[in-house]
Amino acid sequence: MDKNDFFCTELATSPLKDQGIILVSGATGYIGGRLVPELVNRGYRVRAIARADALSYQAKWPGAEWVEADALIPETLDRAMADVDTAYYLIHSLMLSARRFEEADLQAAVNFRLAAEKQKVKRIIYLGGLGDSCTPLSPHLHCRTLVAQELAKGPAQLTSLRAAIIIGSGSASYEIIAGLVKKLRLIPMPRWARTRCQPIAVRDVIKYLVGVLEIRETTGRSFDIGGPDILTYEEMLKIQKKLIGKRILFFPVFYSNTGFYAYIASLVVSVPAPIIRNLIKSIHHEVICQNSDIKKYLPFPTIPYKEALLRALSREEQDKIHTRWSDAYPPAFELAIKLHQLSEPPQFSNYYALETLKEAEALFKSVCQIGGKTGWFHSNFLWRMRGLLDRLLMGIGTTRGRRSNTSLHINDVIDFWRVEDLVPDRKLLLRAEMKLPGKAWLEFAIQDRGASRLLSLKAYYYTRSILGKINWYFFLPFHIFIFRDLILGIEEKSRPKGRTKKK
Repeated sequence: MDKNDFFCTELATSPLKDQGIILVSGATGYIGGRLVPELVNRGYRVRAIARADALSYQAKWPGAEWVEADALIPETLDRAMADVDTAYYLIHSLMLSARRFEEADLQAAVNFRLAAEKQKVKRIIYLGGLGDSCTPLSPHLHCRTLVAQELAKGPAQLTSLRAAIIIGSGSASYEIIAGLVKKLRLIPMPRWARTRCQPIAVRDVIKYLVGVLEIRETTGRSFDIGGPDILTYEEMLKIQKKLIGKRILFFPVFYSNTGFYAYIASLVVSVPAPIIRNLIKSIHHEVICQNSDIKKYLPFPTIPYKEALLRALSREEQDKIHTRWSDAYPPAFELAIKLHQLSEPPQFSNYYALETLKEAEALFKSVCQIGGKTGWFHSNFLWRMRGLLDRLLMGIGTTRGRRSNTSLHINDVIDFWRVEDLVPDRKLLLRAEMKLPGKAWLEFAIQDRGASRLLSLKAYYYTRSILGKINWYFFLPFHIFIFRDLILGIEEKSRPKGRTKKK
């Protein structure tokens, strides 16, 4: 990250000189991934939690110490919390069903509290959801309240921040709003679209999270945080519409089933139905700050909603989205079995290769540009059809895109794939995250042959079921066209041009 990318340089507070180790749970998620570098930049000793494959995150943020731990596996938390002074709790299970995410969130909070008590952690800072506790809340907001109550039961002093929807490049809320406005000409407005909300910019959330750490008087207190605007969801969509100069007709409807709208929206925007459904269920309830006590301690001016949208749009145009909601989706993706961890080699595979005079660096750069806005060079219609089928089956589809159009890191997503391994100028291994009766991988490899290079693509498929085998043979004829065209497209897009020998 460049110095200009840090948010907390504007804070009036100063880093604490006597601060011990700071633990960041949920560090691989959208907020945690932005908080870790901010704390490191301010000179703190930061320990970050990843459920698996901590080494890949260590390479991305070398200034932090990364440990593997899972809040749902209590015995893994002891090492993570050893010698910790302050812990950030940024864990949630929003991607699960309502009943499952409440169970998972509460159990994780219990385990975290007990481990903090055992390791004598002094303070916990929690980012929860905004909502009036005196009125009935959605399962999502109710669960956030219960988590705060659970964390407060231990001897560690809890500072709780409560926020409504967070607007920033890569946030789920922003991509839902931007996606609906970009893709649709007609947008139905159920009654709940007129519910009021107080959105907050992601940079203000990060500043509050760091600010309360550096102001000890906030210890043991709960604060509502929000931006300066109170808007209905309809107004938020209309502001986005004006920013991009789009003509859209908004019309009232009486049908208000949130599950239906979540499913339809998931076919249009990059965010999958489970996340949209849990967010939409909260729309029935006003989420507005009940007090402004936080301003007594951190009186910086918060960013208006329109400006937050403009900043997010600018980040997208600059291709500088540092974290994204997809970093932590689907749930437990870090724990998915890797290709090298299979007990036996995959039963099915396809291999395609060509020999080229182009340099390995140019070929690998072309490989790393697949998916997202660029597409798959050829046969994009077939890729989109496979993505639509996945969305209809409540999968992630291809609309998830990618965080950056020009760079890739391990654990980044590319449509319905995730980067499992990456060796510059040599190999890119992708793991499938679409709905499948088996497990699949795509491996791109570049081998030096003296004056030429061998560019290859190998598809692996592992299954034990009859349905999985039927799936492989059904799609096999399409693989011939898709993968052959893909490897040709990669070679053609590489620069400079050279002669090619097909194999």
